[in-house]
Amino acid sequence: MSGTSLDGLDIAYCSFRHKKGKWQFSIMAADTIAYQNKWLNKLNNAPALSGLELFKLHNEYGTYLGEQVTGFIKRRKVKNIDFVSSHGHTIFHQPKEKFTFQLGNGAAIAAASKQTVINDFRSLDVALNGQGAPLVPIGDMLLFSEYQYCINLGGFANISFNKKGKRIAFDICPVNIALNYLAQTFGKEYDKNGAIASKGKTDKALLHKLNAMSFYKAAPPKSLGREWLENEFLPVLNKATCSNTDKLTTVVEHITEQIRKVFEGQAKGKVLLTGGGAFNSYLIDQLKTSLPGFNIIVPEEIIVKYKEALVFAFLGVLRLRGEDNCLRSVTGADRNNKGGTIWLI
Repeated sequence: MSGTSLDGLDIAYCSFRHKKGKWQFSIMAADTIAYQNKWLNKLNNAPALSGLELFKLHNEYGTYLGEQVTGFIKRRKVKNIDFVSSHGHTIFHQPKEKFTFQLGNGAAIAAASKQTVINDFRSLDVALNGQGAPLVPIGDMLLFSEYQYCINLGGFANISFNKKGKRIAFDICPVNIALNYLAQTFGKEYDKNGAIASKGKTDKALLHKLNAMSFYKAAPPKSLGREWLENEFLPVLNKATCSNTDKLTTVVEHITEQIRKVFEGQAKGKVLLTGGGAFNSYLIDQLKTSLPGFNIIVPEEIIVKYKEALVFAFLGVLRLRGEDNCLRSVTGADRNNKGGTIWLI
């Protein structure tokens, strides 16, 4: 799993069991491999490449993923592998234009790792007029059913929960992709524990402009991508005249406000928080304050860090079993579907 915040490549070795109609899982080993500057530059610049250059990078990155899988297998002494399930790295996500593109050719991953590979989980849903995102909710529903709400605080925040007997889910707002952008102006990869944000003041004018963006008025299903951030969100952020410290504080307030709005009128319950943003203690404190009565739970670190990798492994399991792994109630597609391309070795 590689997320939009570019904080590294997550690899998890997972096991799944289906007993008495319920799924059980375990994460037996997991690593995050930080991207070297070479790959940070390549992934950041990928959207501007020509078609030829992008296709070359698609293969190169697939080979890189396969090599990292091989290294993980040797380092962790992993045995008995059924397949490798790869999300890839999202370069383009424009479901309104009927396409989404995750870098990392599955054929190249399979060739480099010498393992069966399942990848490209989003394209079928987009072809079926869906958003192709988020895909994690079926994992929330089947693997984390003890929680009434599941929120991932990754590059973007997304939520999933049951409503009137159906699983619904949608992206809420940018999180780490925006916070890290601002943290880098201080020479830091990210704002650890929200230390910088905690020292600033909310800029009311900027907060109002961010909260007024049209995406927040749209009804689900809806999803966000890098293009939206660059074309809509960052221009508003960059035009603000307040300090970057105050911008960080304001963005945290914005995140808190948008998540709070999602819970308006919802029944109280257990809320699972995962993703890199769950380590931002300032953000979590703000969320707890804004959601009285909800039991907000940050689970053990391995779940926080590797839940998305776990769920994409699970999507591969469902794909091989011929079961739906993408829900129309979440994405708005014409029907439930079985996303993923299988590369057999």
